[in-house]
Amino acid sequence: MRKSLIGIILLSIVIVGIALPAGFSAQADNKVITYGEATYNNAQYKSSVDNFFSQQANVDVGSINYKLITADEVNKIASTITHKTYNSNQILSSALVDLDEQGSIKVTVDKSKITTITADMYISALKSAGITHGHVYVTSPVSATGESALAGIMNSYEVVTDVEIPETVKEAANEEIYTEAEIIENDNVTADELSSLVDDVKETVQNENITDHATIVNIIYNYTVNNNINLTNSSIENLATSIGGVQAVQGDVESYTSQVTEFVGNNSGDFSLNGLFSRLGL
Repeated sequence: MRKSLIGIILLSIVIVGIALPAGFSAQADNKVITYGEATYNNAQYKSSVDNFFSQQANVDVGSINYKLITADEVNKIASTITHKTYNSNQILSSALVDLDEQGSIKVTVDKSKITTITADMYISALKSAGITHGHVYVTSPVSATGESALAGIMNSYEVVTDVEIPETVKEAANEEIYTEAEIIENDNVTADELSSLVDDVKETVQNENITDHATIVNIIYNYTVNNNINLTNSSIENLATSIGGVQAVQGDVESYTSQVTEFVGNNSGDFSLNGLFSRLGL
């Protein structure tokens, strides 16, 4: 019976191999790179970014599908959050998403280039969007805050899974990143302190299903007092709005998560051939 099962699986693999177009790579198909348009259009910049991805993710970047993130895409998001306008020369942050790597979501940030957004911040924002699996690598050819990279990361997940993230969810996750970046820039708080604050407050808000803005403000204020963190009243208000926005789209997040379950399941390698053989004990 076991030999028959192995034979059926191998025959299926041969048939699939015949049906697939030339150049198809199962490994590459589960990975996507998004380049900021300024990076992609500069050979030296692109080479720098590709070297980081090659070394950190141990991949052949030439075999991986890619997409460009343009200023228009970033501005579409920023227009409703920061009201800033970026030109094409400012879109530098680039990201590689690898869904072959098993386990909970991981983010590796090039700290020598990404100056503001930390790995924990990306993880928190991605979880807000219902993304909990895969390994994300973020870099830039020159110093950049890393804010615009989130748009590319979520775009990558859409490409790999072929499931579109609802616009409401994208906006909430991006607002979380932009708000944190602004607070770090203007307040006397470290990235680690702010990241811990956001995670703890989000957990409380989600567990108790809190939607009232004033209540969220009080939760944040009490946290800052108990942990000796100095945030201005304006920052607390903005952070409460951001966290409230994440909570408000949980229905859309759950809908998105249910659609990608068949792709990522309980771990990101489940849909690879290695994952198939592992589950069958072969």
